Amino acid sequence: MIHHLPFNAEAPPEGLTGDTTPTEQHYVRSNFALPEHDGTLEIGGAVGSPTTLTLDDLRAMPSVERAVTLECAGNGRLETRPLPAGEPWGAYAVSTAVWTGTWLRDVLERAQPAADGVEVRFEGADSGSYLLNPVLAQTVKSDLTFVRSLTLEHALDPAAEILIAYEMNGRPLGPDHGAPFRIVVPGWFAVASVKWLKRIDVVTEPFEGEFQTGHYVYEWPDRPHERVTTMRVRARITDPAPGAVLTPGTHVIRGKAWSGTGPVTNVDLSFTGEGTWSPAVVEAPKGPHQWQNWAYEWEVDLPGRYSIRARATDAAGNEQPDVPPWNRLGYGNNAVEVSYVDVR
Repeated sequence: MIHHLPFNAEAPPEGLTGDTTPTEQHYVRSNFALPEHDGTLEIGGAVGSPTTLTLDDLRAMPSVERAVTLECAGNGRLETRPLPAGEPWGAYAVSTAVWTGTWLRDVLERAQPAADGVEVRFEGADSGSYLLNPVLAQTVKSDLTFVRSLTLEHALDPAAEILIAYEMNGRPLGPDHGAPFRIVVPGWFAVASVKWLKRIDVVTEPFEGEFQTGHYVYEWPDRPHERVTTMRVRARITDPAPGAVLTPGTHVIRGKAWSGTGPVTNVDLSFTGEGTWSPAVVEAPKGPHQWQNWAYEWEVDLPGRYSIRARATDAAGNEQPDVPPWNRLGYGNNAVEVSYVDVR
C-alpha cells in the first residue's frame, strides 16, 4: 500500500505474471476518498440531445470486451533523482484487466455533438481536499473535483476503442476501480481513464484544469512542457525476482513489455554494465491494448553476481532510455530496469 486515504496501492509482483491481473491484485490509484454515486451519467454541453443514462441504459447498448493495460503516470517515481513530489510509486503501478462496457463514441453520437465541439470533458464523482500542492493559481486545494478531457476527434475515433466500462474481469466494477462506470482509454496513462464517471460534456474550448494542465504535465527542465498522454515503451522482468539465488545452468528469464504507441517489437537483455545486448523472444500481442510476454534462455556457468537489464523497443521506434527522464512532477519514468541475481 502506498497511501491509506485516499487508498493507493501497487500490484504485487505476481500481478504481472499472467496475461491479465486478478482484480484483487490490480493496482489502485485515487486522488480523493471513495465517492458516493447516484448511478446516473449525464451527457451535455455542446450537444444537440442532452441525456441522462443509468447503468441499465448502458448495459442495454451493444457491449464490447477488451483487455487493456493501465499504468499510473507516476509509476517508477521512486527511481527518479532528485526525487520529485508525488506519491512514492515503485515499479508495480501497472496492471492488465478485461474491461466490459460500451463504446464511448456510441454514447456521444446519441447526444449529437455540436459542429464547433473541440474536446470532451469527463467529470468523476470524486472530490475533496487535494493532498498535493496545486499547480494552477485558480485551483482551490480544499475543494477540487477530478476532471479530465480528450479531444472530440480522439473520443469519436473508432480505432481508439475508448470504453465506458461497467465490468472488470467479468464482474461489476468494485468501488476502488470506479463503480458503477468509468472511462477506459487504451494506450494512455491511466489518468485519462476517469473513474466514478458522473458527467460528460462536449466543450467548444480546450479544457484547462488541475488534472489536465496543472498536474499530469511533463515539466521538463530543458524544453517546453507537454501533457502526459500515451504510455511510454517499457519492459519489466517478472522472473527471476531481484536478488534471487540461482544455480549454474540454463534459466529462462521472463517478463512483460508494453507501449502506448504501438506493439513492442524487441526486448533485449544485457548482463554486464556496458555489455552487449541479446534479443529475447517477444510474443505477438494477444490483443491491441495489452502487455506482451517475452522470454530469454540464459546459460550461466560461473558463480557470481550478475546484473540483468531489459530494454524494450516499440513499432514506432521508441526505445527505453538508460536514465529516468527527469521532470519536476516525476511522470513517465520508463528507464531500463536493472535487476540482479546471485549464481551459486
